[in-house]
Amino acid sequence: MCGIFGYTGGKQAQNLVIQGLKHLEYRGYDSSGVAIQNGAKAIHFEKTQGKIRNLEEILKKHPLQGKTAIGHTRWATHGTPNDLNAHPHLDNHSQIAVVHNGIIENYFDLKQNLKKHGARFRSETDTEVIVHLVAKYYKGNLENAVRRALKDIRGTYAIAVICSKEPGKIVAARLDSPLVVGIGREENFLASDVSALLDHTDRVIYVENGEVITLSDRAVSITDLSGKPVKRVPVKIQWTITQAKKGGYPHFMIKEIFEQPEILTAILRERIQKSKIIFEELKISAAELKSVKRIVIIACGTAYHAGLVGKYILEEFTNIPVWVDTSSEFRYRDPKVGKGDLVIAISQSGETADTLAGIREAKMKKALTLTICNVLGSTMSREAKGVIYTHAGPEIAVASTKAYTAQLATLYLLGLYLGNFLKTLPEKRFHALVKELFRVPSMMQKVLDQYKKEEKDWAAKAHDFNKRYHAQLEKYYKADPEKRKRSPNGFFLYLGRGINYPNALEGALKLKEISYIPAEGYPAGEMKHGPIALIDENPWVICLAPQSKTYEKMISNIQEIKARGGMVIPVVTEGDKEIYKLKPFYTIEIPKVSEILSPLVAVLPLQLIAYCVAKEFGEDIDQPRNLAKSVTVE
Repeated sequence: MCGIFGYTGGKQAQNLVIQGLKHLEYRGYDSSGVAIQNGAKAIHFEKTQGKIRNLEEILKKHPLQGKTAIGHTRWATHGTPNDLNAHPHLDNHSQIAVVHNGIIENYFDLKQNLKKHGARFRSETDTEVIVHLVAKYYKGNLENAVRRALKDIRGTYAIAVICSKEPGKIVAARLDSPLVVGIGREENFLASDVSALLDHTDRVIYVENGEVITLSDRAVSITDLSGKPVKRVPVKIQWTITQAKKGGYPHFMIKEIFEQPEILTAILRERIQKSKIIFEELKISAAELKSVKRIVIIACGTAYHAGLVGKYILEEFTNIPVWVDTSSEFRYRDPKVGKGDLVIAISQSGETADTLAGIREAKMKKALTLTICNVLGSTMSREAKGVIYTHAGPEIAVASTKAYTAQLATLYLLGLYLGNFLKTLPEKRFHALVKELFRVPSMMQKVLDQYKKEEKDWAAKAHDFNKRYHAQLEKYYKADPEKRKRSPNGFFLYLGRGINYPNALEGALKLKEISYIPAEGYPAGEMKHGPIALIDENPWVICLAPQSKTYEKMISNIQEIKARGGMVIPVVTEGDKEIYKLKPFYTIEIPKVSEILSPLVAVLPLQLIAYCVAKEFGEDIDQPRNLAKSVTVE
């Protein structure tokens, strides 16, 4: 969470930093700020509560001149979102400025000690202790002061520091929070994410834990915390800037939904060569794989739902038992893992704090570790024994869509790879599934093309729901005005069975994330064990009912919902005649696909439903409230 951008070179820095922060706005959005060197005795800065456009308006009226600057977009952890708590933070003489992503765990003790030595604190943040520590240790060399300050700190951080006494220089460091250097021509950049650098360069250096970076216009130097030089060659990024822009779509989310067939095609073409599955970066030996007796998947949010699908895939293809856990529970429960266990960590960013801690816990207990993530060079990809990159490209919308299907695709390929390698998956079925996988992108495209044709109809259904939703709220409140003090029950119920049960969870999560409407995902077989009580107050029920071995049971569930007045929206296999006999409110058809592969196709309508409802309600789809793209703090 939070975004850092820095620039030093021959150009005026203000607008470059603002544009860089706009690329990082998905990481944090409750406040933003910029600090600039301009040859004066003090650092000049502006910061404000709210989105970056608020800061931009201030800077239009009061521009800051200077060619070295650091900026920040914040997602609050310590201290409420306001102007004082916004970054950057400055020392008492306004000569040193710091921006920070992470959490300083011992900030309270540090703050009390610094106050005794004369430091005056202006904010409620943990970050402000950093700038006062740097100022305390500053003796004419900014790198040495930063190194000394970091030795006092316990927690996580990515920081960027400038000092009015050392023009043209940015000093940065990281520990468990991402930071990337962009290499330019007579200019250099710093950012929390590669997507912010693509306007300027495709050559980057990923900062490692415990490293201190010094940037000037013509040089980048790296040392460890003791000052020992570190050598690293820049890597070339294959993403293009157009991948990180909307491309004519009204929102990043809908753009990323429509990118999924192309991304899946690219993943399959890269990974499957002559009917063999290739994971060049895996780095786990055949002997290690053969020793696996159990698989444990850890993840958070959408990645956790992908992991639940992965359980069905891996157990069916490998005959190895699979346990799936949320990372935040796994790390605190003294999990019983060790030799013979393969712990698979799934994360879009590769920086998710709880999942990263889970990897470290598993490694400590001698388990084999594997990361599935999207970001090359991320912390999780470096700390796990093996890694498989999903190569979904930058995902800008906070609500994950293409990262989810890319994770699913990777889990399918991993399951097929292991099943073939371990001889638990018959050769004939292996080849049949590989062949069908190559047809899935065209099935996904068919769903999206049908949505385009019926977009007005989808919008009308969302509008109808809007009217019913608010009418029901009024009825609910009118009956008992005291109910206004609490929320009514959820209005959407998502039901699925078998391998599509995780999709029900994911569909409900997407709706909650971007429309703020209560929604629940349930295994359909559990409906009678509680959720059926919601049907009279929750008439909108999304039923995942493609052809499967439990199809008839799903039909029975739908009949029970209809009998209680529920508004059913089933997702079914095209050509299904039975469903129309039940006269559902609206039916969504998907192409015929094997049950085991159906989650890749069945999830698309759920993403589109969430998008259409949020759009009808006029919500900020790409940046929903209280959420950030990458949860890099607990």
